Amino acid sequence: MTTAIIPDRRFCVAPMMDWTDRHCRSFHRVLTRHALLYTEMATSAAIMHGDVERLIGFDPAEQAVALQLGGSDPDELAKAARTGADRGYCEVNLNAGCPSDRVQSGRFGACLMREPELVADCLQAMKEAIAIPVTLKCRIGVDDQEPRDALPDLLSHVQSRGIRSVIIHARKAWLKGLSPKENRSIPPLDYDLVHEMKAAFPDMEIILNGGLETLESGLAAQGNLDGIMLGRAAYHTPWELAGVDHAVYGAGNPVTSPDAAVAAYLPYIQRQLEAGMRLHSMTRHMLGLFHGRPGARQWRRILSENAVRDGAGLDVVREALAATQPAMASA
Repeated sequence: MTTAIIPDRRFCVAPMMDWTDRHCRSFHRVLTRHALLYTEMATSAAIMHGDVERLIGFDPAEQAVALQLGGSDPDELAKAARTGADRGYCEVNLNAGCPSDRVQSGRFGACLMREPELVADCLQAMKEAIAIPVTLKCRIGVDDQEPRDALPDLLSHVQSRGIRSVIIHARKAWLKGLSPKENRSIPPLDYDLVHEMKAAFPDMEIILNGGLETLESGLAAQGNLDGIMLGRAAYHTPWELAGVDHAVYGAGNPVTSPDAAVAAYLPYIQRQLEAGMRLHSMTRHMLGLFHGRPGARQWRRILSENAVRDGAGLDVVREALAATQPAMASA
């Protein structure tokens, strides 16, 4: 019998469309053994009617991994959640925070902030369908909502259905007038409100997300909250993840240098190449590994220019890594 994996949300890497695919998660797992990783959002409809392996397949070595779903039909979400649980995910998360036009047209994502009863119905249906935890990721409000009214209302609804873990992106989402990219930076952050929600809902596990640029700043902003979630910072400057296991979990960090991280990831890259995957599918997630270090520009340039070529193999990664060494020696 397989031992159940219990997600530890003290540190999470955010679900990010087009970024946190299985190759990205495998790379991040080289850097941290303990952080909870999330998939890209997969819609419940796609899981019901599409190629499930392509959409949500993952390697057990990535664990602990949570599946994020998008949707607004409770029955469909329950079926998709069951599919995810059967695949071995340790958590299923409902997206009520994504502000893209495509998401809005499907009546899910951030627009669900306006329908707390429906969010609660969806979460309850998912919870009743699976044995693993069901969680919510949301904003503090959308458009003209007053966050100090909208957010506690939403939390009250979901708590009443037995949901105890919520990840809060501490910005409003403006569904009209701002692009998804602008929604990640223009609406002001309100960490104080998220901290107030922990005081108002002490029995809920509340994770802080939004605008956390480093592990250190994230931990400083955490305060009375139960954990933090890094998104773009974890992706663009992945070496931040290499300090998570010690700083957050009191464990040893799995790699001690970016070079060691590359070496640890190479066997995975080789397996994927042998399975017919293009090198760029893996190396695009590694471009920021040497950020702020000597040789970072050479590393990015060599990978960007050469990994996309037909037949590109491990020699490209080795060449990029070698290009960082003279820079480091002269630093």
